[in-house]
Amino acid sequence: MPPTISKTSKKSSTKNEEFAGAAKPAASLGARASRARVRRVREKLLAWYDVHRRDLPWRRSRDPYAIWVSETMLQQTRVETVIPYYERFLASFPDVGALASADRDEVFQHWAGLGYYSRARNLHEAARKVVDEFAGSLPDDAETLRELPGVGRYTAGALASIAFDRPEAIVDGNVKRVLCRVLGIRQNIARKEVEDRLWEEAGALARGSRPGDLNQAIMELGATCCTPRSPACGSCPLVRSCDARRVGDAESLPIKSKKKKPERVAATAAWLPRRGSILALRRPPKGLLADMWELPGGDVEGRQSPAVALDEALRDRVGLRVSGVEAVGVVEHIFTHRHLQLHVFRCAEVAGRVRLSHHAEHRWIRPEGFAELPHAALMRKAMACFG
Repeated sequence: MPPTISKTSKKSSTKNEEFAGAAKPAASLGARASRARVRRVREKLLAWYDVHRRDLPWRRSRDPYAIWVSETMLQQTRVETVIPYYERFLASFPDVGALASADRDEVFQHWAGLGYYSRARNLHEAARKVVDEFAGSLPDDAETLRELPGVGRYTAGALASIAFDRPEAIVDGNVKRVLCRVLGIRQNIARKEVEDRLWEEAGALARGSRPGDLNQAIMELGATCCTPRSPACGSCPLVRSCDARRVGDAESLPIKSKKKKPERVAATAAWLPRRGSILALRRPPKGLLADMWELPGGDVEGRQSPAVALDEALRDRVGLRVSGVEAVGVVEHIFTHRHLQLHVFRCAEVAGRVRLSHHAEHRWIRPEGFAELPHAALMRKAMACFG
């Protein structure tokens, strides 16, 4: 599908105060912009941030490790959700050495509920690398930071600028929205040349005093003022500089590719009892929900009935035969590209010996102990079916 491009508005005779005559092509803060223009934008952003920034726990710390934890947790997760997890995580793992020496399952337990568990696994592995290769201190430059597991271009820029005062750019969803609106960028942000342009513009802003605060200012502006819907333009420090405000198409920017509807799929999960315990399986270390624990089950193929699919999955994947199978509920869960309908069963009796073909590990565990294993939200929903 070709990228969706909005119609460009007619050129206005009105000039922006700081982006004069820049509607076609879009204005710039990069190599084409004057130093005075960049300086004025930086000054306005920093002055606004000093007054309006939220009091968040990671902003009270200059510890690179604490900032790293916060940036990792904040990936694809709302600030309000992160705060209690962040505080509990640092209480248990106060420094990189404590995290590096922790058991993997203990780290996962502190992450349970945040989702995207690969973040926790990468953070744990990266902490061990920091201890082994960098004497327990985080590298202070973006290039070296990107050698750590799970640290990409954004996280490296955030850590280098916020923790070490390096003039490194960051580009996340909030930054893209602010830059596209202010500069009048009306091209699909999925295009490489547009992505490169956004990093160039963010880099121009980062160069100067207080790069960490500047980066946080533009993210904060996007999160609290320049929001996707109903932006508070009257409260924006860049309102007189904003091309989208002038044209009147702020809510249509940035332009993105249309999302595909999640594919609908079905699967099964079952409560298998044995001498007061139930069977729990750990998923492989790679792939969806890597290393997470779950109830045994499998996919439902085509028009196959869930009960038949469960029986086949237990025999093929676990080597067990069951009887007294009772359906206890159906739960829905949406992954990025899949809408899963999970059919949940309780089995009265189990025969055979566990032989795993798709999982890394199994345990017979007391039902109440399942909650202590690292598991995803999907399994919490499934366990709730049993009361």
